[in-house]
Amino acid sequence: MNRKCQSCKLVARRETPECPRCGGVLADRNPHRGRILRRILVCISVCVTLILGFYLSLIGSARSLTYDQKQIVRSAIKVVRDRGFSDEARLLESFTAYRSTDNWLNEMVAKENAYAATNFPFEIMTLYADFFAYPVDDTERAAILLHEARHLMGEDERQAYSYVWKNRTKLGWTREAYADSTVWESVREQTRETVPELFVCPANDFEDCTEVTRLRLP
Repeated sequence: MNRKCQSCKLVARRETPECPRCGGVLADRNPHRGRILRRILVCISVCVTLILGFYLSLIGSARSLTYDQKQIVRSAIKVVRDRGFSDEARLLESFTAYRSTDNWLNEMVAKENAYAATNFPFEIMTLYADFFAYPVDDTERAAILLHEARHLMGEDERQAYSYVWKNRTKLGWTREAYADSTVWESVREQTRETVPELFVCPANDFEDCTEVTRLRLP
């Protein structure tokens, strides 16, 4: 192990009492430090390359949205933003990659009828044909996007269903306006199955505890 001058950085033999160039103090120098640092940098580079390759494989194995589909998505995101969900809207607008078909990873997971799916933490969202076919307007599509945005933020199904259902009035997605909608019926039923504790109030419609209790006149 050689020693290095703290002043002029000259490397000298260990037995040398002081720097032969400037007379400064010599400190021990570890010759393995550079190798360790290089190995760390190589490991980091390999990890970044693998993650980037995995992400690109997910993107490349699925079909992108058509122009018309992108316009529909933009309109729904506008509803999310205008209704006060700024964090979710920013995520949906600026950081989400949209696809219209399953990537190879999604194809490995069995699923029933679905409007959308996400790949966290890669911020990829797949919008299936039902997303464009069944919602009656942009508000219903906004409700679906809000649910998926919560997944992209790291939440599980219970958290995402609970968040959207509790905030549906703020979104403008209410029973009075959408009770006959296929999306309303399916999401309400899925929410009750996923978060049953929200549906234990017999006095309310559908036993929904998030509904405002209405007085029944004689």
